[in-house]
Amino acid sequence: MEQPDKAKEKVKKKKVLLMGKSGSGKSSMRNIIFSNYVAKDVRRLGATIDVEHSRVKFLGNLSLNLWDCGGQDAFTESYLTTQKSVVFKSVGVLIYVFDVESREFDGRDGQNFRDLSTYNAVIKALEEYSPEAHVFTLVHKMDLVQNEHRERVLQDKTEAIRERSEGFQQRVQTYGTSIWDQTLYKAWGMIVHSLIPDLEVIEWYLRRLAHATDAEEIVLFERVTFLTVTSFTTKPGKKNPYFDRYERLSNIIKTFKNSLSNFTSALPSVHHFAEYVIKTPRFNLILARFTANTYVLVVIPPGEAELQCTRLNILAASEEFAQIDQRGREEMKRLRQKEQKDGGITRDEEPKDNDTARGVVDKGKKPESVAAAARRSETPDSKREERFVMI
Repeated sequence: MEQPDKAKEKVKKKKVLLMGKSGSGKSSMRNIIFSNYVAKDVRRLGATIDVEHSRVKFLGNLSLNLWDCGGQDAFTESYLTTQKSVVFKSVGVLIYVFDVESREFDGRDGQNFRDLSTYNAVIKALEEYSPEAHVFTLVHKMDLVQNEHRERVLQDKTEAIRERSEGFQQRVQTYGTSIWDQTLYKAWGMIVHSLIPDLEVIEWYLRRLAHATDAEEIVLFERVTFLTVTSFTTKPGKKNPYFDRYERLSNIIKTFKNSLSNFTSALPSVHHFAEYVIKTPRFNLILARFTANTYVLVVIPPGEAELQCTRLNILAASEEFAQIDQRGREEMKRLRQKEQKDGGITRDEEPKDNDTARGVVDKGKKPESVAAAARRSETPDSKREERFVMI
């Protein structure tokens, strides 16, 4: 009876403020990331009234408490006066959104840099109540800027924002975003990445899984948002020329989930697939449900034996990985140190190109228990999951 209470105590709650003037696109991006909207559907969203609260469970023991703050002048004034301590206390992350086309950003309307003045007031309040918070600023609707001018526009606005960031000048991170491409996923992926506890332990575990499966690349995605949690890439994988491939994958997979919902009459936010496989002469790719809150994408050499072994290794690894939250950081550190002492994988070691799999399955043996292992791993809602294989 005591264990559930202890589990609740372990939940780490992070308060995330989403702020910016009305019409800057805050609610649109929030619904695309967390509610599986597609870009064309956010046009029907209305303005946010006061503060909209939503809670997102992320990676089991991390809960994001998202405050979407309406950007109308009357609301902003109340955040900075009567509600100041309530809004800005115990903040983990501030995300401030600027409209790239706003005439009030650079004084073109004669109102003396109104957007930056409001941002500066917000920063001062944050510095007073949550000085350790992370600050991210998003210059949104970058699709409205011509391609050849985007880099210069973003650089100019980034410098102006930094000048008004007070004590956060050296820590504020600025990204150009649009709901019409993968830039939105890149920015939000970095935001969530800054909040994940014990990230070093997760990366170490992915390194172990890469060695066990002889993988070129492994990417861990959060289940609902499909934002990239972290990844591990070997030397062959680093030759991939697509530097924004993780954000592209997030976008593609979210679109795929929306397509599934059209055929199954299920909401995209609740529809989860079990596995997605691509086989080519050059590589195999498997995207599989890993834990209750994550999916793992593994790129491995071609061949049926490699694919089946990887499936079994993922199933075997998922049970241990799911216990990271329960074991805690110190226990996982102990396991890592023991493995290194026994001659296991070091932090910077990478698998050799001619290595064989060193996981729970030997490639030389034909794995015949895939179905049985899959049945053992089923969860109560797994009956709603489906398997999709592309060849």
